[in-house]
Amino acid sequence: MTLTKRFSFLLCYVLPLLVVFSEQFGGVTYLIVPITVFIILPLLDLFVGKDDSNPSDTNFLNLQNDSFFRYLTQIWAYLQLIFVIWSVYRIVLFPHSIMEFVLFAIAVGIVTGGIGITVGHELGHKNTRYEQFLSKMIYMTVSYMHFYIEHNRGHHTNVSTPNDPASSKKNQSFYQFYPQTVVGALESAWELEKKRLSKLGLGVFHYRNEMIWYLVITILFLFCMVMFGTILLGGEIPFEVLGFLLLQSFVAFSLLEMTNYIEHYGLKRKEVSIGKFEKVLPVHSWNQNYFVSNALLFQLQRHSDHHANAGRRYQALRHYEEAPQLPFGYELMILIALVPPLWFSMMNPILESWEKNQNTTS
Repeated sequence: MTLTKRFSFLLCYVLPLLVVFSEQFGGVTYLIVPITVFIILPLLDLFVGKDDSNPSDTNFLNLQNDSFFRYLTQIWAYLQLIFVIWSVYRIVLFPHSIMEFVLFAIAVGIVTGGIGITVGHELGHKNTRYEQFLSKMIYMTVSYMHFYIEHNRGHHTNVSTPNDPASSKKNQSFYQFYPQTVVGALESAWELEKKRLSKLGLGVFHYRNEMIWYLVITILFLFCMVMFGTILLGGEIPFEVLGFLLLQSFVAFSLLEMTNYIEHYGLKRKEVSIGKFEKVLPVHSWNQNYFVSNALLFQLQRHSDHHANAGRRYQALRHYEEAPQLPFGYELMILIALVPPLWFSMMNPILESWEKNQNTTS
């Protein structure tokens, strides 16, 4: 791996700095964060171009075990917690207009969701308890801890099948998909815990139900943040803290679900027998290899390899030419997904052409 690519993964750390900068000036300066993510970075994608390079077989293990990349994600987990606490401090002690309050929460949510949940996703797939703990800590800050259960034990098993709430169907708009995935993920996570506890001979309302613990932990975190604000104000309860944290959480997990919508749109695994589907293959996820957006998102856009090898670390993910390819990086594709006619006119021909080619070559 070149030094340029190695250090490109530091790009994500620019976004919290932009939020801090915006908070110093207020007003519309918070818009610098969404403008950077959804306009400047896609333009840089087009300017810098794609990176289709794969790790060599001889260097793969060294790259996979390189601690530099592991530390980048682990440090982010603590940074996100500090970042959210700092945002509460700013909301409590410094006056914000309603517009500034909303724009500040959106800017924070773009960071905690666009980058934070991506890092939480990466850490949550690792087999060390420490990294799994950091993953859950990130999800706690965005009130979405059940994602740890549903994604790892549900989505990766049921991806690209009718059983997966996080897989979007052809001609399903994002607005139809959103309630399906948000509500469906909660239901799926609860059922997964229910089945796990049943195998242990325990009832669903047992204290070992992780869903219950995740709810308690999230409520305690929100309570602690309100109490932190109360201490800062010398005893006065700042109820706006709860609204701020819930708003940034909404922005954060909505970005996650927008990404879910994009990653498997219209792709299907073949049903080999009733209720049984073929093995998850790289062709069941959309891919993209723009250098800049891949650096920002820890190569999440190499999603095909991630589903084929869930434990593989982000720096070692491979590009699969046979996987369907998105026309742009995630940032721009998210904006396109918000306009269903534009999304369908762009994606359906690519999907149909790819499916036809697959059927011809298979």
